[in-house]
Amino acid sequence: MRNRGHTKKCIGMLLLAAVIFSQTGEAEAVSLSSITSDSIREKEGQISEAQDEKKQLQSALTDIKALKEQLEGEKASLESYVVALDSNLAEIQKKISELNGMIAAKEEEIKETEEELKAATLKQEEQYDAMKQRIQMMYEQGDDYYLETVLSAESFADLLNKIDYIQMVMDYDNQKLEEYILIREYVEVCKQELDAEKEVLGEAKVSVEKEEASLAQLISDKETEITLKQGDINNKSAAIAEYEADIKAQNELIASLEAAVAAERKRLAEENGRKLTYDGGMFTFPAPSMTRISEEYGERIHPILGVPQFHNGVDLAAPNGSPILAAYDGEVVAASYSGSMGNYIMIDHGDSLYTIYMHASALYVSKGDLVTKGQKIAAVGSTGRSTGPHLHFSVRKNGGYVSPWGYLG
Repeated sequence: MRNRGHTKKCIGMLLLAAVIFSQTGEAEAVSLSSITSDSIREKEGQISEAQDEKKQLQSALTDIKALKEQLEGEKASLESYVVALDSNLAEIQKKISELNGMIAAKEEEIKETEEELKAATLKQEEQYDAMKQRIQMMYEQGDDYYLETVLSAESFADLLNKIDYIQMVMDYDNQKLEEYILIREYVEVCKQELDAEKEVLGEAKVSVEKEEASLAQLISDKETEITLKQGDINNKSAAIAEYEADIKAQNELIASLEAAVAAERKRLAEENGRKLTYDGGMFTFPAPSMTRISEEYGERIHPILGVPQFHNGVDLAAPNGSPILAAYDGEVVAASYSGSMGNYIMIDHGDSLYTIYMHASALYVSKGDLVTKGQKIAAVGSTGRSTGPHLHFSVRKNGGYVSPWGYLG
């Protein structure tokens, strides 16, 4: 009877071990319950992809030296030089936007990987604790309890049942050992993936810094070239004539846009009575990141040409890429590029009132879009005849320029 009682105790302990493993399994996250060699290989593939991403980032940087050499050939004509340089500014700005998007996405991936690593590490610790308990119980029962279990069989059928049960427990032990080995490998590849993703994130941030430095260098080069061309005493008359022609072309373009809007408004009014009206409200400030007013509205002496000039807007110096907001509700009647205004937007607010936003680095609206007061429509830049990042903001009423301050308050 003593042996039979001892055997029952052994079987009970084996059952208890199975319960311990079972409870540990129930505690694991669902995502970890199906870890296989394929899961580990998938992680290894993601590590390889991260390494490729890092190499691509390093090879995709703008070759600023080659670009500046290419632009040298355009310097004979200031207009051609500005247009060619602005095209490259747009490409660099696009790269910066894409890199910033990649950084945001990579930061989210790192958070997810950190959570996976945390869950996998916890699972590994739980499995390790369960294995220690199992080994301790086997040690306490000695080496003979499997044999005692078999020898305690009361019949051949009982013997087969006990052998089957012992095999089941051994298989379960082996299964848990294999799971532990897999989860341990999974923890290691999660760590490697996290390191690889952090390296990509670091490389992306370095790339943004380099691209922004290239952007600043090109803007500085353009400022220097415009200053040299317009300040050259031998070519001053030509520079003045070119500048006046440039302003004339700009004004003609704005006037033609207003005429087209007026014609379209008349047609729509005749067809369905649609009418855009300005309700007299005050504008929101269009450049919230402004650091200073670099040029005021009104008559002035041109700082380089030294001739009287009417400045038809207010220049709001602000960091490159900072937001430009729609000053008031209205309809976009132009969102385009010109060699003089650079990337520009013109908004119709009704009752022959328009706002114009020049020199943007990027445009976020298109012709025909309806915008609301304070909506982000563009980013500050230095495209066109500009010598540094700023927003040239103009207001037109009844076909002529008026001071923006009368609407900004």
